[in-house]
Amino acid sequence: MASNRAAAGVYEDTTGPLIVAFLQELGFTVDAPIVVPDGDSVGSAIAAGAEGGARVVLTTGGTGLTPTDLTPEVTRPLLDREVPGIAEAIRAHGVANGIPTAALSRGLAGTVGTCLVVNLPGSRGGVKDGLEVLRPILVHAVEQVVGSDH
Repeated sequence: MASNRAAAGVYEDTTGPLIVAFLQELGFTVDAPIVVPDGDSVGSAIAAGAEGGARVVLTTGGTGLTPTDLTPEVTRPLLDREVPGIAEAIRAHGVANGIPTAALSRGLAGTVGTCLVVNLPGSRGGVKDGLEVLRPILVHAVEQVVGSDH
């Protein structure tokens, strides 16, 4: 999770556990969620995950319009290839479900080597919506990144 306040202990991360449970349901082996401050720390965490052999890294937070929301800016330089349809689908799903502010999310999706990275919004509802979009496609996408056949 990218959050200055959660990283400082002002409040507890409630989105990381949602993501961990989701990935475990899909059969992934998952480490504990990591909470870092907004900005460069997010990029470092993504890079460390990809370099450490993660097949998927899901971030939460830092995708909005506030001055400290820098997750897309630190994610983009790491990406070998963008997968814009994933981020677009997450935004569209939120808007279609009556959350017009979902259109303000600047989250990205793409690959870093053989790792799929997806930026999710920081709100619990935004994460739930994003995971709903990812549920039917994530395993297939991760398999495709390493060249597995249909």
